[in-house]
Amino acid sequence: MEEDGSPPTSPLTERIAGRVRELRAGLGLSLDELASRCGVSRSMISLIERGRSSPTAVLLEKLAVGLNVSLASLFDPPSGSASPLSRRADQLQWRDPASGYLRRNVSPGGADSPLHIVEVEFPAGARVAYDTGPRQPRQWQQVWVLQGCIELSLGPEHHRLETGDCLAMVLDRPITYHNPTPEPARYAVVLYREAGPWR
Repeated sequence: MEEDGSPPTSPLTERIAGRVRELRAGLGLSLDELASRCGVSRSMISLIERGRSSPTAVLLEKLAVGLNVSLASLFDPPSGSASPLSRRADQLQWRDPASGYLRRNVSPGGADSPLHIVEVEFPAGARVAYDTGPRQPRQWQQVWVLQGCIELSLGPEHHRLETGDCLAMVLDRPITYHNPTPEPARYAVVLYREAGPWR
């Protein structure tokens, strides 16, 4: 426990906290303004920025939409510390406390590139629903199943993806991922931003 009675924070929680603060400041947004943009309460954003909350993937996606970045970019190192090389041993891993899925940021953090690659290990029976909406600049995503099976709903569309299948989409509608099988699945997500680097 820390002096104020709160549990100690992890380095990854601190990184997320720093990135949210940095991105919000870069946009010149107050806590109230960001809360209005992303549908997350001011108090929750404050807790996240102080490293006092371990947010779920769904909550981080809402913040990413409000900050107009990808969810993956919320795990990037502070500005000015990017490298063009990402060794597997150094690739950041994060487990969603709600669904248990494990994501690995494969791309170099903060690299000046319109592409971003993430690898996901999705537990048996897991489900994650993102209330994704249109973003500016426009963002595309492709999901490539490396092992197992996932069901992906994109707005009213429904797709069952088996090993080797790849689905392309624009990030402008709600997305639900579900593993309907008793075995874990593994897939890669490739994101592309229309113009400019990830912030």
